Amino acid sequence: MDQYRIDSHKLMYHVPRVHEWLQGKNIYPIYMEISPTGACNHRCVFCAKDFMGYEKKSLDIAMMKERLKEMAALGVRSIMFAGEGEPLLHEHFAEMVKYTKACGMDVAITTNGVLLGDALSSKILDQVEWIKVSINAGTKETYAKIHRAPKKDFDQVIENIAKAARRNENHHGRCVIGMQMLLLPENRHEAATLAKIAREAGAKYLVIKPYSQHHASETKIYEEISYEDSMELADLLETFNSDRFRVVFRANAMRHWDKGELGFPHCLALPFWSYVDSSGNLWGCSAYLKDDRLLYGNLYDQNFKEIWEGEKRKKAVSDVETKPIVDQCRVNCRMGEINRYLWALKVPPPHVNFI
Repeated sequence: MDQYRIDSHKLMYHVPRVHEWLQGKNIYPIYMEISPTGACNHRCVFCAKDFMGYEKKSLDIAMMKERLKEMAALGVRSIMFAGEGEPLLHEHFAEMVKYTKACGMDVAITTNGVLLGDALSSKILDQVEWIKVSINAGTKETYAKIHRAPKKDFDQVIENIAKAARRNENHHGRCVIGMQMLLLPENRHEAATLAKIAREAGAKYLVIKPYSQHHASETKIYEEISYEDSMELADLLETFNSDRFRVVFRANAMRHWDKGELGFPHCLALPFWSYVDSSGNLWGCSAYLKDDRLLYGNLYDQNFKEIWEGEKRKKAVSDVETKPIVDQCRVNCRMGEINRYLWALKVPPPHVNFI
């Protein structure tokens, strides 16, 4: 059972915000993804945001504190630190996490885990709802090829996860530490190996997810990948499940990928989330980075409210909701399931009263 609804969505738990949206009111996002830095210590072969250039630039901590406080006051409920770089490389990352939590927002982190050592873990674990570590192999040899990183990073990441899990357990922490593998031809045979490692390390779950082609990505080698022959893995991986560990095999997302379908004509999800890049640009969607159509503004130049209520964002949302901009959307984008849910509300099927 996918108790965290990783292969689904959780928008139904925000009924008041959805109701306001259905009434045509301006709403603020529930969730935001923030990229603290553009720098990255790995060069993964599948990287969707390779076109951003891994620039060594970082968000100013003073500016971000002002904006984070404002976001929380306006109704933003959660922040995931991830983005086009490795978030843990930010010089003031722990401070940013603590301040975000102090403002009243839930915090999550997606990371490659190399820098998640004792010093950092001790500062942030009690501030964070979940940490998801991207580790795309079950052996150090395959890991080095896919992450294009030193073999020793594999052992370091597993050690960091195990230590963080023990610290969390010993302090009765609420942080859920999980792992994620992007399923590729090069690592498919190591999925079960990684599941065993993840369970023994103390992770709460391992996500096995499909590749998703970013239209702007320089990487094209996996754009024709198929998961039709990978479904049999689900039964094998289920044998690792216990009351303390689950493998979340994203079969639903894999089927959408193989069919090449979005499942909706236009995007309705933009009001519910947004993306901040490492230059402070506020975007409607990470699939459209460097596409000015979905650039709302810059947090260095304006505060969050000014941008969110500005004419540029309003026009962008209106265009996306009514025009076929989705021709450049990613299959299995983060808002895919939410879009299917919103369209079912916006255009309900017949006989809805027969529940």
